[in-house]
Amino acid sequence: MITDPDIANVVRKQHDLFDSGVTQTYAFRLHSLQTLRDGLKRYENRFHTALKQDLGKPDFEAYLTETGFALHELTHTIKQLKKWMTPQRVRTPWLIQPARSHIHYSPLGVTLIIAPYNYPVGTALLPLIAAMAAGNTAIIKPSELTPTCSQVLRQLTEELFDPQYIACIVGGIAETTVLLEQRFDHIFFTGSPTVGSIVMRAAAAHLTPVTLELGGKNPCIVHEDAKLDIAINRIVHGKFLNAGQTCVAPDYVMAHQNIKEEFLERLKQRILRTYGQDASTSQDFGRIVSAKHHSRIVALIDQSKVVVGGQSDAATRYIAPTVMRDVTLDDKIMTEEVFGPVLPVLDYEGFDEIYDVISKLPRHPLACYVFSENGSVQKELVSHIQFGGGCVNHCVQHLANPNLPFGGVGQSGIGSYHGFSGFERFSHKKSIMKAASWLDLAWVYPPYRQKGNTLRRLMK
Repeated sequence: MITDPDIANVVRKQHDLFDSGVTQTYAFRLHSLQTLRDGLKRYENRFHTALKQDLGKPDFEAYLTETGFALHELTHTIKQLKKWMTPQRVRTPWLIQPARSHIHYSPLGVTLIIAPYNYPVGTALLPLIAAMAAGNTAIIKPSELTPTCSQVLRQLTEELFDPQYIACIVGGIAETTVLLEQRFDHIFFTGSPTVGSIVMRAAAAHLTPVTLELGGKNPCIVHEDAKLDIAINRIVHGKFLNAGQTCVAPDYVMAHQNIKEEFLERLKQRILRTYGQDASTSQDFGRIVSAKHHSRIVALIDQSKVVVGGQSDAATRYIAPTVMRDVTLDDKIMTEEVFGPVLPVLDYEGFDEIYDVISKLPRHPLACYVFSENGSVQKELVSHIQFGGGCVNHCVQHLANPNLPFGGVGQSGIGSYHGFSGFERFSHKKSIMKAASWLDLAWVYPPYRQKGNTLRRLMK
């Protein structure tokens, strides 16, 4: 087990290994990814048990959003790795011919991955997969709020890899602080904007590039022509997955005033059918990660506006799936990201009201969801709202496509990953022009004399 005094030494050894060039070959990367895939399969049950203990996560959700998600990413990456590593040829302007131009993807070096508590396995392993595929070494720092998952991650990495290649350092703020004092070639952080700014300031001391996967108040817009049953099924799933502790969960709904009442009634009935009259007895509903986060979320609930839910139990860190109606920007729940199983519902008549609400909240949301059967409405909302990524007529599902970059914009993040985007994020695009030597055009060399006019004519 790596302890605090060992951290600087581990980072130094990772720099030494990377400088040796060992991690950069296709054979090494492929073997490492296959080793991780096989190890993850063996550790699947251990991870699911840990997720149940730390977050009350159902086994189905654990596989869907954590271990299975990571295995799917591994399979995709292993299949595409050789293609991704192949230099990409680009066009060369005729003015600098004869030559050929390529983009080479070279690894950045020693990377640090700081994972959050809400998806402690997936958010550690997916960036790790990208870092390994790109030929880097990596140190994972899992969240101290999910200690059981952190220990299993540590056991997995120690069994599979030498710490000079892949290391997992468990602990709290003290260990993270020591890590951030080291020199890395890239830092990948997933978490809150507040902590993200701390990471960015620490990285600036070494001019270390960062990827920040943050959050925000994600709008979910239900237009009057939406297929309500479909919309409600998908909103309930997207919002209450992982007990609402999902960075891309719908943070609030804006329902068109013509269908608001029907929407609220159907939403209530769907929640009751899904989780029962008492969701605390449901095998399909998780728990809040800590007492601190539990009390924060409970404080956001205005009981006078509750349509369904509102119950909580501090001892078990339970909060019922809750919907609040007639919410305005003056309500406390609209002053911060909910990150829990409480869904405020606002209404609107025209698109300007939607834009006004979004403009008064932190810019820009990580995700946005639009439910409408009208292509013009879909285009209007998607093009006018700035956000990281999202769905039309679904929630959260865009994360499942490795061909779609996942990341935020503005206050919701810097950079993206998943699939090739992750490989690209952990790589440097090295530009190489290979000029021919069988011809040397002297017209670009001094003395220039009358060459300037010829150059201007050629470059028009």
